[in-house]
Amino acid sequence: MTQQNEEMTLSEHLSELRKRLIYVLSIFVLGLIAGFFVADPVYRYLTKAESAQGFVLHAFSFWDGIGIYMKIAGLFSIIITLPFTVYQLWKFVSPGLRPQERKASLKYVPYVFLLFLVGVAFSYYIIFPMALAFTSTITEKMGLVETYGMKQYFSFLFGIVLPVSLLFELPLLIMFLTGLRILNPIRLRKMRKISYFVLIFIAVVITPPDFISDLLVMIPLLLLYEISVFLSAIVYRKQLAADQEIEARYLRADDNQHAG
Repeated sequence: MTQQNEEMTLSEHLSELRKRLIYVLSIFVLGLIAGFFVADPVYRYLTKAESAQGFVLHAFSFWDGIGIYMKIAGLFSIIITLPFTVYQLWKFVSPGLRPQERKASLKYVPYVFLLFLVGVAFSYYIIFPMALAFTSTITEKMGLVETYGMKQYFSFLFGIVLPVSLLFELPLLIMFLTGLRILNPIRLRKMRKISYFVLIFIAVVITPPDFISDLLVMIPLLLLYEISVFLSAIVYRKQLAADQEIEARYLRADDNQHAG
């Protein structure tokens, strides 16, 4: 009987997960459709930006134009879908949370959108021009003529913007996992060396191979991790205080029962 109940519980969990995934996929598709309407003005803005002025972009296949529009629409849809995805994740795990944990973790959802936009701005206005300037300098020193396809240009752009923007979600992710009691500041401090290595590796991979560019990306990423540890400590202290309050309330109730 117990096994059947467990199987039913697992079945219910899978059904709930499937429902949440369908919701997320539906919003992504709607965002993709909306993205096609904003793709043209976004494309014009990106190609008129100062970083793109030195290039004449070419289409090397019939599908290059629509492919770029689809990438812009896809990025727009990811931006729209991201906070909704986090909300659906919260809805999926919230039945297993205490009321105070449920309320505390919900407030992180709006900041997902804000931090992602900050990451987009940082990567596009700071990292991307540096990467472009570095590659152009190397190309010029080699005596080559820069003739780029629009597909290569925008693939290079999105290949930098998207990973960095997602990394800006690190503080919220750490706070969320701390709220679920999966992580805590003690564990994060023990993981600091490994985490630093991973973040430095990411910084080196997504930036041009020169020390200045690596450093300009590396420092914000390491600061994001330390901010994450600090925020995790705040959440963890509140959890401990709430646990102590619940334990004290339980002991008082137990004492009153014995006294009665």
